[in-house]
Amino acid sequence: MSRSALALAAALLVGAAACGGLATRPDRSRAAVGASRSPATALLSVRRVPLLITDAVADTRLQTSLDTIFGDRVLGGGGPNSCLVVHDDRGRVLYRRNPTTPMIPASNLKLLAATTLLDRIGPEARIRTELVGRPPGPDGVVDGDLWMVGAGDPLLATADFAAQASFNHTQRIATPLESLADGLVQAGVRTITGRIIGDESRFDLQRAIPTWLPIYQHDHEVGPITALVVNSGFASYRPPIVPADQPATFAAATLTLLLTARGVHIAGPAGEGRAPADLGPVASVVSPTMHEIVGEMLKESDNTTAEVLTKELGARFGGQGTTVSGLAIIRDDIVKRGLPVDGLQQLDGSGLDRADRATCDLFERVLDVSGPKGLLARALPLAGRDGTLRKRFAGTPAAGRITAKTGSLDNVVALSGWALGGRGRTLTFSLLAGSLPRASVGAGLEDRVASVLAVYPRAPDPASVTR
Repeated sequence: MSRSALALAAALLVGAAACGGLATRPDRSRAAVGASRSPATALLSVRRVPLLITDAVADTRLQTSLDTIFGDRVLGGGGPNSCLVVHDDRGRVLYRRNPTTPMIPASNLKLLAATTLLDRIGPEARIRTELVGRPPGPDGVVDGDLWMVGAGDPLLATADFAAQASFNHTQRIATPLESLADGLVQAGVRTITGRIIGDESRFDLQRAIPTWLPIYQHDHEVGPITALVVNSGFASYRPPIVPADQPATFAAATLTLLLTARGVHIAGPAGEGRAPADLGPVASVVSPTMHEIVGEMLKESDNTTAEVLTKELGARFGGQGTTVSGLAIIRDDIVKRGLPVDGLQQLDGSGLDRADRATCDLFERVLDVSGPKGLLARALPLAGRDGTLRKRFAGTPAAGRITAKTGSLDNVVALSGWALGGRGRTLTFSLLAGSLPRASVGAGLEDRVASVLAVYPRAPDPASVTR
C-alpha cells in the first residue's frame, strides 16, 4: 500500500474513532436489541484500512453525483422541494437531503397501510365473503332472499375484469366471483324465491374522500369505497368508465347474472340492505392471503384496495369501518414501532389526496423495519419485471436492480425501496419530489437517482488496495 493510502486510512480510522456513530445510521428497530456486541474486527485494526478507503471513495462519488442531480436547473424548483435519504446494508448513512421535511408522498403512502395490515391482520389471513339466508330445501329451493355480505375484500372480481385489471391491463390476482356462484350451485340451490341483496353495512357510506379530485373515479384511479366491492366498484371498466352509483346493488346484480347463467332461477331483481343477524352462510368464497392482497396493492398501486383496506383496519381494530378510524389505526401502529410521525398528515390510505404529507425519514425507517428480504420487499414491484416498474428504467443501470414503491401525482413523484448495487451491496432509499415542471422531469429524476444507487459502490475492490 502506498504512503498516501496509508495516510488516508489512518485519517479515516482516527475520524471514525473520534466521531463514533456519526457516520452510522442509528438502528432503532426491534432488531437492534442485543446489537451492541463487540465487532469481530477492532475499530483501529489495519484490516479495516482497505474497506475504509474504498467506502470513502464510493461514498464521495455517490454524494457528488446526487448533489449534481438535485442541482440541475431542469428540475425547475424540484431540487429545493425534494427529499432523499439513503443508507447501506451496514447501517451507514450515505445521503440525507431534507429528511424530515414533509412532502406530498403520492402512492408511497400505501407503504404505511401495507405495514399495518401485515402487522395487525397478518400475512396469512384471508377475507371471507358469504351468502347468507335460509338453507335450501331438498328440492333446491331457497325460500326468500339471499344476502351477499361484504367483508372488506377489495379483490372480488369476475374473470373478464381480472384478466385486464392490472396496471398494465394484464391478469390481476382476484377473489373469483364465479367461485361464489359455483359454491351456491354445489350447495344444491336451484331456485331462489326472493332475490340477491348486497350488504355493505360493515363500512360507512362515504364513497370518496371529499377533497379528492372528482376526475379520479372517472379516470379509473379509484372506485367507490365500500365493504362489498366487485370489479373495483366499476359498472363499466372499458371506456367510457362508469363507477357504480350503488356498488352493493351492482355486486348483487353481477352475482345474479352469474347464477342465472348457471341455471339458478332467481325471482326478483338485485337490491341492497342489511342482512338479518339470525341467518347462516349458504355459500362463501375466500380471498388470497393478506400478503398477496398487499402485494397487489403495492405492485399495481391499487388505490381502491388501499382505501378499502384502510376502512377494514378501522372496522377490525377501531370499532368503525371508516377512513378516519382506519387512519388512526395506521398512525397508532407506526407510533408503537417507534417510527417518526412528525410531519405526517394522512387524509386517505392511498396517497391520492394532495394534502397528504410525509417525510423521507419516515419511509426509510418503515422500509428498514421490514428489511430487503422481508414481507414488504416481497410485495413490491421489481424494475423491468412486474407492476408499476414493469416498463421502468429500461436501458439504465437500475433495470432489474430496483425494488420499490412508485408514486406520482401532477408535478409530484415518489420512489422508496431498495437498490441492489455492486458486490452484493443493498441500499435502502426514499425519494420524494414536488413542484416539478412536467411529468417527464419527474421520471427523469427517478431514473437518474436510481441509476446512481444501482452502480454503488463505484470504487476499487478493497482487495486491490492492499496490493
